[in-house]
Parts: sequence; C-alpha cells; structure tokens
Amino acid sequence: MVQLFMSRTCKWGKLKVIGADLHKQTADALITPANNRLSGREGLDAITHKLAGEELLKKCREISAEQRKLNLPPCPVTTNVVTEPYNLEKQFKHLIHVVSPDCRRPNQDERRRDLLPATYQNLFETLKELKDVRIVVSPPLSMGIFAYPSREGARLTLESLLGILDGDEDPEIDEYTIIVKDRNFIGNMRTVYRESEDQLPGFDSTNEM
Repeated sequence: MVQLFMSRTCKWGKLKVIGADLHKQTADALITPANNRLSGREGLDAITHKLAGEELLKKCREISAEQRKLNLPPCPVTTNVVTEPYNLEKQFKHLIHVVSPDCRRPNQDERRRDLLPATYQNLFETLKELKDVRIVVSPPLSMGIFAYPSREGARLTLESLLGILDGDEDPEIDEYTIIVKDRNFIGNMRTVYRESEDQLPGFDSTNEM
C-alpha cells in the first residue's frame, strides 16, 4: 500500500514523499544508492542489482575496470553513473547509480553537509543531460546504511531538492518522488517539514493528491 506523506509543488516540478517499495514503482529513472565501487552489495543497491540481473553486475565491473586504468575509483562520492535497467526495463528507462556521502567514513562524515547537496546537484545535471527523464523515483540519499543523521538529513534533503525544483533554471523534471520506509526518517522529515514549511520553496499540495 502506498502512503503519501508530503507533496510540494514548486516553480518547475513537484516533490513527493511516499511510503512504498522502491523497486515496485514505475518512472523514467530509478536512483539506486551505490558505493564508490559500484559493487551492489549493500542495502537497496543490492536489491537493485538482484532484480536487474547479471548484466548489470557485468556492466558495473566494466566501468570499474575502465576507471582503474585512469587510477580513479569507479564512482567518487557526489558523482553518478547511468546504466540500462536490464531486467527492470518494463519499469524504468534508466538506472542511475548515485554515490552520496557515507557517514560511516569519518572523512566523508566531516564534510557531509557539503557533500549531500553536491550529490543532488550532480544528479540533476545528469538527469537533464539524459533529456528523456521527467519522472524520477529515489530513496533519500545517504540515509539508512550510510548513517546520515536523520533529522539533519531530512532537512538538507528537502532543502536541496526543493531548491533545485524552484531554482532559477528549469531542471526539466516534472516529478521527483522520494520513497521511504524507515520510520525514524519519516518521523524526522515530518517534524522538519512542519517546523519549516513556511520557509521552504513552493507550496504544499499534499491535500490535492
């Protein structure tokens, strides 16, 4: 069952937050929270790899091998890689593997307040380059196993996404939906939204859904 927690309409598009299963949605792009090795071994990313199949694992290994030739990690923090959806092709046009800050790593945790907004900014640049993406589904990046503090993360996630969807330049995204299941994050997000709603870009459209 899908539960709508929040919908906010901005100048260029709409941000929704719903409780649902990420991998049962349909959209132009699915965002999967990757590590910098693109190994697909943890959390939601492991589920993405399992559902997409062996071809995705092979493709990620090819990307990693090419990056190593340049003495670079497969996908540095704040960056992303686009692949085909493989076995998920009936639901999505693209898989976008996004490496957001992993707060289990002290060097990333110290810079998390800068790294998370940069991650979203780089993601939207990629989405715009694809030119055929208007609907996006994504988990809240860096939450869960990447251990970003939920209250701060909820606030920064809302501010980053709404800032882009209500910014000076059209990101060419009609709808960005955050899919959540973690009760702690949901609770913190609701608190943050209630406390800062009148300061956030756009207007509340939850009751219109």
